[in-house]
Amino acid sequence: MGRLPSLIAALVLLSTAAALESVQPQTPAPGSDPLHRPFDQILDVNVRDGYVYYRALQSTRGALDRYVSSLNVPQATYEGWSRDAKIAFWINAYNAVVLQTVINRYPIRGTSSTFPPASVRQIPGGFEAKHRLAGRAVSLDEIDKKILPEFNEPRALLALGRGAVGSGRLRSEAYTAARLAGQLDAIRAEFVSEEHMLKVDRSAGQISTTSILSWHEASFVAAYDQEPKGPFASRSPIERALLTFIMPNLLPLEREFAEQNQFKVVFHRFDWSLNDLTGGRAQ
Repeated sequence: MGRLPSLIAALVLLSTAAALESVQPQTPAPGSDPLHRPFDQILDVNVRDGYVYYRALQSTRGALDRYVSSLNVPQATYEGWSRDAKIAFWINAYNAVVLQTVINRYPIRGTSSTFPPASVRQIPGGFEAKHRLAGRAVSLDEIDKKILPEFNEPRALLALGRGAVGSGRLRSEAYTAARLAGQLDAIRAEFVSEEHMLKVDRSAGQISTTSILSWHEASFVAAYDQEPKGPFASRSPIERALLTFIMPNLLPLEREFAEQNQFKVVFHRFDWSLNDLTGGRAQ
């Protein structure tokens, strides 16, 4: 009798996997892209508020593997796309390969004391391995540090899920050229309300923000340090860029606190805990 609950759980998991694998394509959403439509469906089923059902995704991984394979489009095809289509492509490619990297080793049980035991960073070579994308061999690190920064759109760097709680929220939809402007606007608006992105602590006289901005300081400064002679002229370029980026969406009391210009800016430690929803949301 002791085996019955385990047997029932196994049958439920198998039936769920079969149901997910057999889901028929739905009517395409406005602005969808045929190339990224399979990823749209994968994310819709497996992602909730930035967290991923990795166990279910692993058990139905065929769709994800086929999608990643489809991203190796001819280079000539890629070169013919618009700027927004290229940005959407690299965001989706990065996020899909991260998901694939995680489920290749899931459940992750690392031993490095530098990162949490289940972190994607516990996978050897996870961010350095080469993948065939758009007719070239590139790594996740190359997409993050070289390819996307070339587009001078730092909001796209916040769209990378990175398989981590501390990163930008992994959306439950794919990025597409037609929807990109609105999707990136949403990233900027959401930035101020997510504590792993930004925390305005008025009692401590401090604004704490994600290390992603320090990793990509040059990109954010180029895009948002537009008033070096303004009210925050005495601050560093990255601090001015941060303030320009967040001010339109701060709450009134937060904006008033920022305008007083008596705060300290710090970059908080990035949380590399796996954004895994299978065993419950990370704490």
